[in-house]
Amino acid sequence: MRRALEKIIEKKFPSIINFILFGVLTVWWIVLFFMDKNANVGHNLIWGVSYQAVAVWGAFWGLFISRTWGGLKSVMGQAIIFFSLGLLLQAFGQSIFSYYNLVLGVDMPYPSISDIGFFGSIPLYIYAVLLLGRASGVAISLRSVKSKIVALLIPAAILSMSYLFFLKGYEFDWSNPLRVFLDFGYPIGQALYISVAILVFVLSKNLLGGIMREKIIFVLGALFVQYFADYNFLYQALQGTWVNGGYGDFIYLIAYFFMSYSVIRLAATFHTKE
Repeated sequence: MRRALEKIIEKKFPSIINFILFGVLTVWWIVLFFMDKNANVGHNLIWGVSYQAVAVWGAFWGLFISRTWGGLKSVMGQAIIFFSLGLLLQAFGQSIFSYYNLVLGVDMPYPSISDIGFFGSIPLYIYAVLLLGRASGVAISLRSVKSKIVALLIPAAILSMSYLFFLKGYEFDWSNPLRVFLDFGYPIGQALYISVAILVFVLSKNLLGGIMREKIIFVLGALFVQYFADYNFLYQALQGTWVNGGYGDFIYLIAYFFMSYSVIRLAATFHTKE
């Protein structure tokens, strides 16, 4: 079973399908973008349901690929598993979102069960990045002056930006405490996972080398795209300009593609160790 899995990975089948899915969905989105928006609302919603296939594909192979690293028995295996679970939660949230819009024909309430997926992926990504740093030989320590500066400035800058755009002048409605928690939890949580990603990269850049360095840069780049997608969604939702199947959804497609590709590429490192 393991050898058969290795042969599939060696032939780059998971990556090829990932590229094909992304290409087909991109062409589909471009066609819809230039069509009459009012006459094709239903098509946009169908596209919005479909692009989560990229996240599901990446998560599926990520869970299999983690076995080449020993699964939960190794730090790298755990990192791949948690990145994959994060993708699955994103797909879950997207499925609920699409169900409300496409099947029920109503706007999705907030908070809703979809937030289990969207918000739940945040701590998984944070933990996965920490595991990835550990697997790369990073000991996140605040002993050095440089580490202290990096650890303080990066989160402070990103959290300040999140506050200015999303939380400044916020009016608390304690009749709905879950909404208050999510209103703060989303921008703060997203700022944290990108901050941890930057911190891990800065502290590990002198430790990484060769193939492994390239793969980890891909993963961290995927997290940047995911952060930008989430940031854009919050901004558009705040401005009331979010459109299902619009450019915001396309950014999420790019984020899912990069994360899926990054997780799949981590498997090739296994073969360099044989």
